[in-house]
Amino acid sequence: MLDMHEKYQQWLVLSQEDGALAQELESIRGDHKAIEDRFYRELAFGTAGMRGVLGAGPNRMNRFTVRRAAAGLADYLRLDAGTPLGPVAIAYDSRRFSSIFALEAALMLAARGVRALLFDALRPVPVLSFAVRHLEAAAGVVITASHNPPEYNGFKAYGPDGAQLSPEAAQCVTLRMEALSYEALKPMREEEALEKGLLTYIGEDEADAAYTRMVLSLQIRPDIVKKLGNDISIVFTPLHGAGNLPVRRVLKEAGFSRVIVVPEQEMPDPGFPTVKAPNPEDPGAFALAIPLARKTGAT
Repeated sequence: MLDMHEKYQQWLVLSQEDGALAQELESIRGDHKAIEDRFYRELAFGTAGMRGVLGAGPNRMNRFTVRRAAAGLADYLRLDAGTPLGPVAIAYDSRRFSSIFALEAALMLAARGVRALLFDALRPVPVLSFAVRHLEAAAGVVITASHNPPEYNGFKAYGPDGAQLSPEAAQCVTLRMEALSYEALKPMREEEALEKGLLTYIGEDEADAAYTRMVLSLQIRPDIVKKLGNDISIVFTPLHGAGNLPVRRVLKEAGFSRVIVVPEQEMPDPGFPTVKAPNPEDPGAFALAIPLARKTGAT
């Protein structure tokens, strides 16, 4: 087994594919503590997938750890899942490198013979969870770190039911990942994956419209909303994330015409500049929304 400094040397070569990672590794040359923090372990993969700080090394989120997770998931689906091999739906949020990691995951799946259905723009987790079932996918992936601070990202995996992987499935994926070397993982080129039908971009027609219809079908008293929706004002904040358009669309089609979005938090921003972390469980996340609700007389 390689020690940390031997792994560091391997990654110096590996990272030549990614200039930013190569620069980071060069900057810590000779810094034992910094090397140890990045190389003393692999990011853990559990029922919610894996997440970590962005950066170089196996204890960080980067294109190479994403490839390994995607390859491990592909091998689990091909060899262990015990079900017909279907496609994998992939979504991503507004965090740094999310769109890049999503494409890396898709092309790694394609390289291992698993078809990837990649959303054409950022989507929130519930849309992906629905899409897995709606499109009869074998699994789903979301590149996100949920409510963690902006320096984090993650690889969340979902089963064919749209829920998190079971402990048994997550353990199988982990074992498959452990059998893989970073150097051997070569994703398929995007053009080749598209030509071979192993990569398909999806969006409005494949999932979004159906998701909106499904949510609207869950209303308890849609007649009341239709009657009173114009009289009810709602303040909504997506907290710089992926929920802006889907939430506003559902509210509008339900009949709520007076939806006020917190302007400072409306647009996706990987830095989440107005909050410590985009966590709606933290009252501080509503420091802008609550005053706006009072000012506008929101219901």
